[in-house]
Amino acid sequence: MATGACGINCDVCRLRILGVCGTCGPGQSREAMEKMAVQEQLLGAPCPILACAFKKGVQHCMKDCDDFPCDRLKDGPYPFSRGYLEMQERRWTQERETQKGWVRGKVTVPSEYWQALVCRDMREVSSLALVSEMPPKGWIIPFLNENILVDRQTRCIFQEHNGSWEFVDNPTLELLCLVYLLNAGPATLSGDRVGALDLKTAHYFKGPHEINVASLLSRYGNDPEGFSTAAEALGGASIAMGDAAYRFLPFPKVPLYYVLWLGDQEFQPNFSILFDRSIENHFKADAILGLVDLVSDLLCCGMEDMI
Repeated sequence: MATGACGINCDVCRLRILGVCGTCGPGQSREAMEKMAVQEQLLGAPCPILACAFKKGVQHCMKDCDDFPCDRLKDGPYPFSRGYLEMQERRWTQERETQKGWVRGKVTVPSEYWQALVCRDMREVSSLALVSEMPPKGWIIPFLNENILVDRQTRCIFQEHNGSWEFVDNPTLELLCLVYLLNAGPATLSGDRVGALDLKTAHYFKGPHEINVASLLSRYGNDPEGFSTAAEALGGASIAMGDAAYRFLPFPKVPLYYVLWLGDQEFQPNFSILFDRSIENHFKADAILGLVDLVSDLLCCGMEDMI
């Protein structure tokens, strides 16, 4: 590959085309080792960016390194201008802020989310989110087949059980409830069912953020009856798609569609998870992924083990 660790694509460089200069290659490539050896011989030291990428096992700084853009690049004088690096840093900071609280497998609930909710008008939130008020405590959200009280006084969430409210220790559900109440907009359902890669933020759902259906396939790939039982226990409504499919309503304006395709001699079993296109009016990409992970876990483990 002719793209160097720093991101320069040597295939479009006239110096390489003319044979004047060779590519550095990705950080762990044979070209990188050869380039560093030549640099040490001619210059007394290898390029600090290439050497760092090789040492850290990074193929390309911009794509693979969590420290990008680092001081080695900022100190220059090449390959990038300070303006370009500042733009990268600004956008990466915005992206990380967008994902605040969401780390797959580990969720934290930022206190400022509760604070923002405390400051909101109860009636306005209820109207936009299609939830019930419970003054002065907060709001009752119908979540799948349960009622969840979002108590802004205690800053906790509770599940209705036998006429009383029981504390729920589930940071993912807590964060999703807060995000929904804070961000639910006036948009109604579009009726257009789409997959994650059809959303405006499709780029997010690739690599480490890919929609994970492995646990669903392991549990229900060859057990449509079991899938139907679990889906109906969560309040899912059967729909005519695939070999077995259900519509879930984790939040009043956010339906999810789970479709099981049974395998045959040519294809393995598969699950499709679809959304109403309007979901992006209420949830950002990280929250959509968190919601799918939660509902999938509930399907595999049952509500009683998760809430």
